[in-house]
Amino acid sequence: MKLKAVHSLACSAVLLGLLLLSGCAAVDPHNILSRNWRDDNPHFKVDVLGPSGRQNAFDFVWDTIDQRYFDPKFNGIDWKAIGDKYRPRAMATRYDDDFWDLLNRMAGELHDSHTRVETPKEVALRRRQQSASLGIDINRIESRIVVNYVRLTSDAYLAGVRAGMEVTQIDGMPAEARYAQVLDSEREQSTLWAKERHAFRTLLHGEPGTMTTFELTRADGSVMFVPLTRKMVTGGPVARSQRLPSGFGYVRFSSFSMGLRGQVLDAIEAYKPLPGLIIDLRNNGGGAAWLVEDIANQLLREETDAGSIITRTGQPITVFGFPVTKLKRTLSGSPSAYDKPVIILVNAQSASASELLAAGLQDIGRARIVGQRTCGCLLGFLGYATVPGGGELAYSEIGMISPRGRRIERQGVIPDVEVAVTREDLAHGRDRALEEAEELLRKTTALQVTKH
Repeated sequence: MKLKAVHSLACSAVLLGLLLLSGCAAVDPHNILSRNWRDDNPHFKVDVLGPSGRQNAFDFVWDTIDQRYFDPKFNGIDWKAIGDKYRPRAMATRYDDDFWDLLNRMAGELHDSHTRVETPKEVALRRRQQSASLGIDINRIESRIVVNYVRLTSDAYLAGVRAGMEVTQIDGMPAEARYAQVLDSEREQSTLWAKERHAFRTLLHGEPGTMTTFELTRADGSVMFVPLTRKMVTGGPVARSQRLPSGFGYVRFSSFSMGLRGQVLDAIEAYKPLPGLIIDLRNNGGGAAWLVEDIANQLLREETDAGSIITRTGQPITVFGFPVTKLKRTLSGSPSAYDKPVIILVNAQSASASELLAAGLQDIGRARIVGQRTCGCLLGFLGYATVPGGGELAYSEIGMISPRGRRIERQGVIPDVEVAVTREDLAHGRDRALEEAEELLRKTTALQVTKH
């Protein structure tokens, strides 16, 4: 969960910061002003690393985590021993890509999906909001590896690939064996299911122009072979909203990007007359915690406990002596907030800020959660730190506690109503979780009418 709203505070403080550089450690003890805030800025320096460059990069990553990670016990691992283990291996790598991979694996020893090292190539793609895609997504459904999404403009769709097809072979290997290979080589994540999901992503993504061949089985048992080539696609955060035929409001957005703030809040405001609201956070990987608070405030009529945070020192994080975070989180609410029933849809790809909103509203009884257990990836970082050589480091500086005292990290949000995805539903384009959400709203609103 990236706390992007710190950016506005940092920018407003830059001029004063120039006057106070001599006291930088006291003014900005968390080095917030040195972070990279603009993911869409393509201008950065990439170096070819020699021995000294690798030493500097390794030391920067290890030292930063050692000094600033939110948990001084490092989630129960011996961080010094981890450094001693990885240092000689990293220094002995032949290629820079292998070096960056080892740094990321070292960070993965914390079993924390937020704490990671990105290579210069990955940084460039993230800032340009690009990826090399095959145009499909696959996942484990009903104990099989299944296509669960096909982009309509992709070569895969034109070749006849459809959601619900079983993947039986990948590049001539049994799909399960190929997947097991990739999973075994993955770095650790916050949860096993987050690691498994990342392994599927690794199977599908790679260098532009590279090809993967799939053997797919249709619902009728027929088999098709399709070679797919990775192509660059660009896509930023998106939001959509509509009034459903059922009469309920529906809002879905791909991330908690502050660029989507107006669209999301305007949609909630527009749906105030409607009897129920569905907020769809499936496949939403998180973003700015400030947007979580903005959304929650539009759903609460009065001030409400929102839980607490954990920091390394037990004190708020500050810039120029002003707190960027508060240890005790409170939502102000609004007398004109939307006060009718709310359902939140989640799945295993709902992470970070998505989990913060879902867990918070679930704990205080403001929303019911429908879908599958979430990622279990709820920690906070305050922007990327530039690693010598052009890579970037994200590291968790904030632990999150829900209003009922729950740690969602490594656990996930458990839905009030669990709805599994089936191969048959995918093949027929059926969204059973959305159907369940609408049915719950019908029952809730009917009950409210009866009570009145």
